Amino acid sequence: MNRGDNNNEDLLIIIILNIIIFKFFFGRYFFYFCNMKLIDKYNIPGPRYTSYPTVPFWDESSFTSEKWKESVVRSFNESNEAEGISIYIHLPFCESLCTFCACHKRITKRHSVETPYIDSILKEWHLYLKIFNKKPKIKELHLGGGTPTFFSPENLKYLLDRIFISAELDSNPEFSFEGHPNNTTREHLQTLYDLGFRRVSFGVQDYDLQVQKAINRIQPYENVEKVTLWAREVGYTSVSHDLVFGLPFQNWDTMENTIRKTIQLKPDRLAFYSYAHVPWIKGSGQRGFDENDLPSGEEKRKLYENGKNLLEDLGYKEVGMDHFSLEEDELYKSMLSGKIHRNFMGYSSSKTQLMIGLGMSAISDSWYAFAQNEKKLEDYQAMVEEGILPVFRGHILNKEDLIIRQHILNLMCQLNTSWTEDTYLSEIDEAKERLHEMEEDGLVEIYPNQIKITEKGRAFTRNVAMTFDLRMLRNKPETRIFSMTV
Repeated sequence: MNRGDNNNEDLLIIIILNIIIFKFFFGRYFFYFCNMKLIDKYNIPGPRYTSYPTVPFWDESSFTSEKWKESVVRSFNESNEAEGISIYIHLPFCESLCTFCACHKRITKRHSVETPYIDSILKEWHLYLKIFNKKPKIKELHLGGGTPTFFSPENLKYLLDRIFISAELDSNPEFSFEGHPNNTTREHLQTLYDLGFRRVSFGVQDYDLQVQKAINRIQPYENVEKVTLWAREVGYTSVSHDLVFGLPFQNWDTMENTIRKTIQLKPDRLAFYSYAHVPWIKGSGQRGFDENDLPSGEEKRKLYENGKNLLEDLGYKEVGMDHFSLEEDELYKSMLSGKIHRNFMGYSSSKTQLMIGLGMSAISDSWYAFAQNEKKLEDYQAMVEEGILPVFRGHILNKEDLIIRQHILNLMCQLNTSWTEDTYLSEIDEAKERLHEMEEDGLVEIYPNQIKITEKGRAFTRNVAMTFDLRMLRNKPETRIFSMTV
């Protein structure tokens, strides 16, 4: 081979490398540009679909406490022996108000509230035990808040021991809790581990100090590092970190720094949530900053797109629409096997038909009905003291609701849904019509008996689900009640 041939080969290699580099960077830029146009088009208020019907469209007029109890009995008898039940315990107390939070909480530094509240939860639990008429089998249990680690390890052990002694525990239970990095102690982690907990989620949100000050949630990286390492030393098999994009003063530089710091600790799972700005909801506390400090729609989507790309580059797989996990984590495995589930507790790797919510504002799900507890602490405690189940509103699902619920659940969990004669409604044809524009935009694929959300459409999953939401379509709200979908 002569020297000229070598030069030609070198030139060819350079050209090929330039093409690859150009396609990589231009491709990402082009994808981002196109997505921005789609965001402008589809960024509208919409539900997060942790349930269907969504809470604003519950038919409260036909709901009664007795109907709720009947649905619980039916669901318990159908499913307890085979799969067990789930329990969500709402622990509402926080020592300070995070101004991004829309959860139901009570701000106090008085820890004397712990014991009376635990007594109320146990009284509510015993009301459900009377309804069951036989020992329940607990498959899943989640402690949420508020701040579960506001409660002392001793009080949490007392609460859970009293619940467990009246039930049978599944041979492979799924127990998890939400921990605040600033007040979760090693004793908290050890105590709950000894009770069967193997999964913990720490709320990180953002590491930038300006962002933390705006949301009144100052927690150094060192605190998160400490509790994460403790959890692993104790033996937790799944450690999750919650990040939020769209917070005041966020930009890509600060978000990238947060993600890279997070990856240093390599959590098994990541929740990468869009901040839901709903200051009109009473008690949300989302008035601690000026709305002008929030990223624009375009900036917010950039945070998500860049964040998603970075997480995937670093080895995380997207699960559902706002979760990421390592390949070996059960959440990712459950998505591949089709067993992933979504409810008021978010995405989970297993499911039960019956979920009982205990505590103020907690929501229960029997599959056939929803029920929510009194949202005011004093009202909740007064009802359980009188021996009354503390539900104040709910919804009994009809046949149409049950079919639509399954389709929306399929879309949120598996990014597709299909139907047979038993799961078909004539309104599905109308949903397909509403999806034509999204099909033209490459967000969905429409087949005679199936809808598939494309990879490009994953970010617009809520929008796709909305086309099936018959309750909302028939009762379009006159005022804004949901956060933006993007």
